[in-house]
Amino acid sequence: MEIALYLIPVTLGETSIQQVLPQYNHDIIMGIRHFIVENVRSARRFLRQVDCEFPIDDSTFYEMGKHADERLFSQYLQPLRDGKPMGVISEAGCPAVADPGADIVAIAQRQNLRVIPLVGPSSMLMAVMGSGLNGQRFAFNGYLPVDTTDRAKALKSLETRAWNEHQTQLFIETPYRNQKMFQTLLATLRPQTRLCIAAGITTADEYIHTHTIAEWKKIQLPDLSKIPAIFLINK
Repeated sequence: MEIALYLIPVTLGETSIQQVLPQYNHDIIMGIRHFIVENVRSARRFLRQVDCEFPIDDSTFYEMGKHADERLFSQYLQPLRDGKPMGVISEAGCPAVADPGADIVAIAQRQNLRVIPLVGPSSMLMAVMGSGLNGQRFAFNGYLPVDTTDRAKALKSLETRAWNEHQTQLFIETPYRNQKMFQTLLATLRPQTRLCIAAGITTADEYIHTHTIAEWKKIQLPDLSKIPAIFLINK
């Protein structure tokens, strides 16, 4: 096992580990005792799912979540400098991609520490794969403004870019505002614009459908108020 900072993907929901993560990940994880994590509780739960015999009590966890002190991030990497492998774990999906971890990786890169990303589910890439929209050119835009007027302006700007550059535009919303986002999309975008809603990817509630805005206006959207979703638009 190489001495490196391993970027460890996590399931996107209540999904079997075996369904989305290779055995190689299991073998790597079992050799790590120092983890930089978004949330200690969920990280510990994930490690038990990976292997019920994982030595949780012999492991050290460093938090990198919302309230973490970024000035400590470099110190977190000391075990790696001392020749011990480390892992980075976010709440769901791939760390450092629309999830915490990028700052940790940036420090490791600046200090010429080995970084190894492991294979696992990425909701953004899987949404693009399942959408039927342009997978050669796409951009992830994170969360859009909450204010209705500002959100509509942002959506029109993304739609213009999608039409002018044929670049698929991805964005997300807090699950309890998914329905409001959907209604804003219907009220704001052109009838011909294609919209994909990719929700609950890899879970039993998976929902991936692409239609024009005009077609969506005739469709009853399922309840997505508790399901993470990605919205994608293009011409």
